[in-house]
Amino acid sequence: MERLEMPPDVVIRRLPLYARSLRYLLQEGKTSISSQELGERINVTAAQIRKDLSYFGEFGKQGIGYDVEKLLSQIERILGLHQEWQLVLVGVGNLGRAIAGYEGFRSKGLQIVALFDADPRRVGEQVEELTVQSYDDAASYIRQNGVKMAIIAVPAPSAQGVTDMLVGAGVRAVLNYAPAVVQVPAGVWVRHIDPVREFQSMTYYLAREEDPQPVAPPEEDADDTV
Repeated sequence: MERLEMPPDVVIRRLPLYARSLRYLLQEGKTSISSQELGERINVTAAQIRKDLSYFGEFGKQGIGYDVEKLLSQIERILGLHQEWQLVLVGVGNLGRAIAGYEGFRSKGLQIVALFDADPRRVGEQVEELTVQSYDDAASYIRQNGVKMAIIAVPAPSAQGVTDMLVGAGVRAVLNYAPAVVQVPAGVWVRHIDPVREFQSMTYYLAREEDPQPVAPPEEDADDTV
């Protein structure tokens, strides 16, 4: 497939949604689907699906639609999921343990291969068939095993320091569950997972149902300069 131009990040973020829906379609025994049908399943317009896929070449046939299995295979290859990616997890508290136990990683081409924690009381514990290792050993493990991806589940004050360690050891993709925004250099990708922020964006819509015009009126005698 010929990539016509660099796709926007928002397009890349939608590809896993397409892939997940296509997997469900295969489980249902469906062999072909139109962009209209696919869009209805994930609340995306048919035109948007066609535009997103056009960044990576030509897919499907007009009047016939997409071959579900073939399109899924192509999207997984675009996302690099035709190979297995190893990742490490730093922070094995309650959240970290829950993440480590999530079965969806391995089925999607991702495998957590090591767990690290700075608390000596947790070092040596068994979590999902993995032994928690000392945080001090994380950098050397990452370098020796060529790990490129990591998950952070540590308290906010520790997040940036952990990120710096990971990047310095060679990690190039970080999924950050810490309640803090971390900075990374060019060439490193980070995604911040913050449930509170997501809920706050939804409260906007709920609040608009009660107050359709939330903008406060200007105060009298207010200084117009900013």
